[in-house]
Amino acid sequence: MGAAPPPPSKDGVGASSVALPGRGTWSTVLDFLCDRFPEIPRAEWVARMSDGLVLDENAQAVPLIAAYRGHAKLYYYRAVDHEPVIPFVEQVLYQDEHVVVADKPHFLPVTPVGQYARETLLSRLKRRLGLQHLSPAHRIDKETAGLVLFTVQPSERALYHALFRRREVSKCYEAIAPLHRGQPLPSRVLSRIVQSPRSFMQMCEVSGEANAETALELLEEQGSWARYQLRPITGKRHQLRVQMAGLGLPIRGDRIYPVLQAESSLNQVVDWSHEVPLQLLAKGLSFQCPFSGQRLRYESRQVLRFPAE
Repeated sequence: MGAAPPPPSKDGVGASSVALPGRGTWSTVLDFLCDRFPEIPRAEWVARMSDGLVLDENAQAVPLIAAYRGHAKLYYYRAVDHEPVIPFVEQVLYQDEHVVVADKPHFLPVTPVGQYARETLLSRLKRRLGLQHLSPAHRIDKETAGLVLFTVQPSERALYHALFRRREVSKCYEAIAPLHRGQPLPSRVLSRIVQSPRSFMQMCEVSGEANAETALELLEEQGSWARYQLRPITGKRHQLRVQMAGLGLPIRGDRIYPVLQAESSLNQVVDWSHEVPLQLLAKGLSFQCPFSGQRLRYESRQVLRFPAE
């Protein structure tokens, strides 16, 4: 018999999971959860278990007195107090029995993270479309706007993940950044991008064999600013933001590159009325459908804005 399916979402938020080690000193499941997640108060775990929000591998509620059992699997629903409401709305550009293509606004995370659970693109779409098994085939930063592809059927996720892994999905971005003056820009940017030793939030370019490649083109000039087209060949984390900053052309509204601000300031509540969103847009997606063989193309309806000078 195959593994039991995960429990259904609650209000659009899927259950997280954790595997219990084979050996341990915990006498109860509650003890294990408190030790495994020390940042969550014991009283919170007691409340979740009392409300039936901690489940076993058969999606049955785990009682408070449940003994610890190694090699088991637990599901639990995240609880976020005072979750900020993000006042921007996504659009569904396409939907069929295989995929959903959404046009994500700035500031909206793709999946639950940190202080966001309900206010994510995935959770919103699950509630809106009633698709419990919806799953992103790829990710973009919450600061980035534009296209995100979701799979509808769990059995088909591997097909779409493979398209991205084999670089068979053509991705096109646009960005507003300072106008480059002087020597012509390279048509291809090659660099080596690694995790920054200074912060887990930041990547950096170092010397060595290139592991990141982006095709770059100037599309439009307006005063001291320009609109660029960026076509990433590879998919390193923060690749476009790092490479543009490395060229001396940091993307407008970028709060991490090239100057890393204090982490505390990055986690402050956003003033939606004054915050300048990162002017980076996932403009286009194109790939060959693994079922029909047709070349599919999607384009964001959003437009980046030049600053008033």
